[in-house]
Amino acid sequence: MRADEIVYPTDKGLYCALGDFYIDPLTPVPRALVTHGHSDHARPGHGAVMATRQTLEIMAIRYGEDFTTNRQIANNPIRIGTVTVSFHPAGHVLGSAQILITPDNGPRILVSGDYCRTPNPVSLPFEPIPCDIFITEATFGLPVFRHPDPLTEISRLLASMAEFPERPHLVGAYALGKAQRVIALARAAGHHAPIAIHGALKRLCDYHAEQGIDLGTLVAATDPGDAKLILAPPSAFASPWVQRFRDPVISYASGWMTVRARARQRGVELPLVISDHVDWPQLTATIRELAPQEVWITHGTEDGLMRWCEIEGIPSRPLRLIGYEDEPE
Repeated sequence: MRADEIVYPTDKGLYCALGDFYIDPLTPVPRALVTHGHSDHARPGHGAVMATRQTLEIMAIRYGEDFTTNRQIANNPIRIGTVTVSFHPAGHVLGSAQILITPDNGPRILVSGDYCRTPNPVSLPFEPIPCDIFITEATFGLPVFRHPDPLTEISRLLASMAEFPERPHLVGAYALGKAQRVIALARAAGHHAPIAIHGALKRLCDYHAEQGIDLGTLVAATDPGDAKLILAPPSAFASPWVQRFRDPVISYASGWMTVRARARQRGVELPLVISDHVDWPQLTATIRELAPQEVWITHGTEDGLMRWCEIEGIPSRPLRLIGYEDEPE
């Protein structure tokens, strides 16, 4: 059986016909398999959702306990219809997973979701899984994207705090994954003072702590005390909330901070290139490591990756799934 008879794109997202389920569907469906808790992949309203325990719990935090009629924890391997599915760590955010689809007769298809190869203190590391078809993102699918060591970027933040001790440092970081990663990196780099967080980050930071991830002492940004490092979702910087801080250093943690024009547009004084996605060298190295027969691209800069695959002699195709990357990286 051909791969495109087993899994193919629809207006609702990737659909597995042999198992009658969707992966990270864009609209409510009877049965969804979800790779991770970001809202462009994990949406409420499905009849049944299968995911890792942590992803299911994150969805409940974000959408309420009734986000689905039926939850199923992905205990590997699982038989669905005439395929076997298994979930494997993706290294992206807490609970993130790749989904391997193995039919009784046909190619092994790996849906990677969003993934990262750089060690991440708040996520299990990416697990390379041999496959025939590798379905990958290409968020940073151009050679210009080469992310530095995250600890080097955090050292730049701490150096700025030492140079300007009178100025609070406000870091824009997405609520799930990026905020906790920045906090953990700051702790690893030696910053043990209290860190202030915006109220929108509190519940997910609490959940990471409940999962055994040590984030140190966190205080409310509304009453930061002596805390000079403050984290908030990027949207807060466009609201009156930011006006409570006198002469802040505005920072933003994202792989997109490689593009200096984006930093200028956001008024970012201290861009931090910290990404939860693979950069170009990691993307191409992953494909070489897995050695799939074909590469399918869900979203991102697909033309650059397709050209690389052509040079490497690897058949590739764009799936052009619209609706991902709705949240900041």
